[in-house]
Amino acid sequence: MPKTAIVLGATGLTGGVLLDKLLQDDRYDKIKLFSRSSVGIENPKIEEHLIDVLRLRDYGDLFTGDDVFCCVGTTKSKSPDKETYHAIDYGIPVSAARLCKTNAIPTLLIISALGANPESTIFYNRTKGEMEKAVLEFEIKNTYILQPALIDSKRQERRIGEFLFIQLMRLINPVLVGRLKKYRSIEPETITDALVWLANNEYPTQRIPSDQIKELVHV
Repeated sequence: MPKTAIVLGATGLTGGVLLDKLLQDDRYDKIKLFSRSSVGIENPKIEEHLIDVLRLRDYGDLFTGDDVFCCVGTTKSKSPDKETYHAIDYGIPVSAARLCKTNAIPTLLIISALGANPESTIFYNRTKGEMEKAVLEFEIKNTYILQPALIDSKRQERRIGEFLFIQLMRLINPVLVGRLKKYRSIEPETITDALVWLANNEYPTQRIPSDQIKELVHV
């Protein structure tokens, strides 16, 4: 039976790649998008809701489906204010989890980050860790949290520092072996392949670090 997917963050880098995959996947006949701006794609599968995603909780009547993909995330450069940063990276995924619980949606997949830790002294890692902890407390049946390392892809916006770091990671990726393998950069296509696989299969752990994400696409 065809399923309905809900995607948060479809206008972003990884969310856009995910949307393309879902549009081509016959297992999904409807894709609900919740975002502030339009993805600019006309397709009979797409049901687009242009809302204030920071108030996602107010749209519970529209938030119905089978699989929820949460690909939201921001950066220090885009959201230098810590309160705004927390509202996005913590608030939106937790609101999505709450709506999944309320509306009996069985599958929730979230992109977090490698290094997420609620006890971290680094604000970014601590926020991600607190988000993961809060989401898992809802005990949604199929909850999977992906923890990718640096995402390696060409972005529309220019970020010199990130560009240089990506180039550096491409050089040192081959020497990151053993326990260091999880720190290799990862492509959005790999992350989204894993998201779709997890939405349609069972996996023994809920938190999935970057090296395991790569292994999933070869299952």
